[in-house]
Amino acid sequence: MTPAERDRATAYLAKTRENLLGATRELSREQLLFKPAPDRWSAADCLEHIVVVERRVMERITGALQQAFDPAKRSAYDGRDDALVTHITNRSERAKAPEMAVPTGRWSHERLLPEFELARKSTTEFAATNNDDLRRHLAAHPRFGELDCYQWLLLIGAHGERHRQQIEEVIASAEGPRAAVV
Repeated sequence: MTPAERDRATAYLAKTRENLLGATRELSREQLLFKPAPDRWSAADCLEHIVVVERRVMERITGALQQAFDPAKRSAYDGRDDALVTHITNRSERAKAPEMAVPTGRWSHERLLPEFELARKSTTEFAATNNDDLRRHLAAHPRFGELDCYQWLLLIGAHGERHRQQIEEVIASAEGPRAAVV
């Protein structure tokens, strides 16, 4: 990872962390648990999903780094990091979560933000200190194809941004609770 890539990844992870915390830290229990429809996710569901995915992606990155470099492989987004981030954060297309990442109530609503903070702290520390050549190691994404490990780091932030937007849509829905209950 070049110094510029490291700076970009750590700054993006910090920015998307702040964006998510800004959208969720003042929500009441009722706001966190509100679902706009029975088949839609609540803000709490989105937070749980973000944490589960972030941890799984970090496992994928560390696993890919243990594999030998294959010079024949290229990222499906080779040289197009911004296009990948834009694609992920674009909410015009709905995506179905893989079964392992579907929210199940793994944590109480009080534990959601601390779990997110733990996951993001670990990810950010990895981005800030890892010295592997993340561009040389790839792993397949079911929707985006082969991505290099640096792009997987960007995916973590973009995925959180996508669901932050979803949380804001849920909270803004006409049927939703309006103010935090103290």
